Amino acid sequence: MMRNLPAAALLVAALAIPLVFGGNGYIMGLMVSGLIVAGVALAWALLGNLGGMVSFGHAAFFGVGAYTSAILSAKAGLPVPLSLLAGALGAALCSLVMLPALRLSGPYFALAILAYAHIFKILATELSSITGGSAGFQRFPTLPTIAGIDFSSRTGSYALLVVMVALCALVYRAVKRSHVGTALRAMAESEDATRVVGVNATLLKSWMLLLSAFITGLFGAMNAHIINFLEPDYAFSGNWSVLPIIAAIFGGYRTILGPVAGAVLIYLFDQIIAKELLPVGHQILLGLLLAGMILVAPNGLFGLFQTRRKGAPHAAA
Repeated sequence: MMRNLPAAALLVAALAIPLVFGGNGYIMGLMVSGLIVAGVALAWALLGNLGGMVSFGHAAFFGVGAYTSAILSAKAGLPVPLSLLAGALGAALCSLVMLPALRLSGPYFALAILAYAHIFKILATELSSITGGSAGFQRFPTLPTIAGIDFSSRTGSYALLVVMVALCALVYRAVKRSHVGTALRAMAESEDATRVVGVNATLLKSWMLLLSAFITGLFGAMNAHIINFLEPDYAFSGNWSVLPIIAAIFGGYRTILGPVAGAVLIYLFDQIIAKELLPVGHQILLGLLLAGMILVAPNGLFGLFQTRRKGAPHAAA
């Protein structure tokens, strides 16, 4: 029962927010953006935790997913639900060109993915006949109204994102508990040993990269149809790489719910508190907050919770 307590608490909070703040467009807008970051943080943690690969370039998947969905819905007339899926697939396909980087490890892999993100940003800027270039791309459909629910509204977008984040968390959980997850954990301990027993480490890493890119591209596509405007500096902004990393580590990237809770908390702290205290250079406060969490709890917020929960019976004894 105690094991499900964090999930139950997050579910209650998710249901309570629209009831309490449904009429406050500003708060609901922050929550929508926070959930976008949560989705990307979950994808980053999946790659970093199960795949054992640290990425500094998830902005590439986010931007490709956003532009793919927006362009297909505007110029090809593809219905938005299908264009969202196409955006996620587009991001997964773009990750295929990054497969050679899997030969690298540690900081070399992270920097290689960062380089790819810059390449895609340049392509989006230069292919102005398709993307609108630096002038931006707009006039594409917003999220539709389905079964009487207007998903383009703040509350509708929030509800859709809660469902999508929950589904992605369930996918993460399923992969983690599968034979693939077991092989990935063994590979993290000793990649050479797993190769000896016939585990194809490169193939497993490739699948994790594809899945992480797919999820990130999906949230990039959803964000595009929510804000209804795109330009390269925004779609491929380094914030889409950095914020999810900070959020995942703060919440506990080795857990499933940690990146989700960390993303919402970090984003709200940045927008409501940090920007108020330090309008210019407020990211410094994020760095200090993250550093403090690492010193107090290296495994993040949820890691700290799990440690105290395990230690509770001993304390009682």
